[in-house]
Amino acid sequence: MADTRTTRRGTLRNVSILLALAATIAGFWWVSHSSSGSAKAQKRKGEIPVAVAVVTVQKQDVAVELTALGTVTSTYTVTVRSRVDGQLDKIHFVEGELVKQGQLLAELDPRPYQAALTQVQGQLLRDQALLKNAELDLVRYQQLQAQDSIAKQQVDTQKALVQQYEGTVKLDQGSVDNAQLQLSYSRITAPVSGRVGLRLVDPGNIVHASDTNGLVVITQVQPINVVFAVPETSLGQVLQARTVTNQLKVAIWDRDNRNRLADGTLLAIDNQLNPGTGTVNLKARFANEQSQLFPNQFVNVHLQLGTQADALTIPTAAVQLGKVGSYVYTVDTEQTVSIAQIATGFVSGDNTVITQGLQPGQRVVVDGLDKLRDGAKIEVIDRTAADPSSGKDQRRDRNGSGGDPGKRNGNTAK
Repeated sequence: MADTRTTRRGTLRNVSILLALAATIAGFWWVSHSSSGSAKAQKRKGEIPVAVAVVTVQKQDVAVELTALGTVTSTYTVTVRSRVDGQLDKIHFVEGELVKQGQLLAELDPRPYQAALTQVQGQLLRDQALLKNAELDLVRYQQLQAQDSIAKQQVDTQKALVQQYEGTVKLDQGSVDNAQLQLSYSRITAPVSGRVGLRLVDPGNIVHASDTNGLVVITQVQPINVVFAVPETSLGQVLQARTVTNQLKVAIWDRDNRNRLADGTLLAIDNQLNPGTGTVNLKARFANEQSQLFPNQFVNVHLQLGTQADALTIPTAAVQLGKVGSYVYTVDTEQTVSIAQIATGFVSGDNTVITQGLQPGQRVVVDGLDKLRDGAKIEVIDRTAADPSSGKDQRRDRNGSGGDPGKRNGNTAK
């Protein structure tokens, strides 16, 4: 009985060993064939060149400019308020129109101020008559004094009376001037030239000099200003350029940085840096003759600081950013690409200045970057010969899959 059990255990042990050996052999076969197939697939993939567009590194004179985000601000913003109390009778402006300085905007009921003027004018006439009579009496008294027919004290008293009436007349004249001024305030005029906003008070309402909202807001838009900030590290460039010319040119582009809106000049530099942001505010002025700029509009600012001669430039789209820093794909004579680390300078339009890492005449890849790796085979295509209707596909090649520039610039060099 014991021998039978021993024999059975030995048989089971042998079967287990055989199964384990078979599983090991099968696994080895699967791994070897899978790796071989993968290697062959990779080899076949590596043999297919990647279609790319290339440009040549050029040496040329480049306009030096700073770019920043700016906000359009009116030269003057005035809330038109009444300087006297009264009922609003008439409105003489159309909402949104341009008005000139001194133009009549509204009228209040003038009757209370006309009545007040009439009263003080009457007081002035009465006191002027008293003054004239006192002056005539003084002349008579002086003649009698010369004949020793009147006491000197009476003459002196009359002189004092004349001076008293002169003071009263002057006081009345001040009252008349003030009443005329209050009457003029019933006609509300534009303090500055500009564009009026929406009417804040309708005719028939009682307005007060203490009202905070006012009647309407005027913003001066011709000329108009743009306020923008530049970093502290760029302030030295601005100050140095200003020593050469005090009229630095400034170009304004729209929110998408596609359309040029206006050209102007740098007006002023703020007198201190903002310690919280490390920037300094600058203000530029524009004629805005076509009213293309609007107060509080968001714009892109291009401040021109001069020209740098013989600068190496490549399209900004060719510059990549990875763990090694900024780099580009350069093309060699065997139609393969390699990674070249570069140091970049300022951006001028669609180009970036290269300060280190490239030489004039080298070719760099500008389209199809998302498909490249170091040492990859390429096939150069001519972008200028592409069908204009395929512009969408070309943009996709430049920006990577989905056209996200941020994702493209996040590629890591390998």
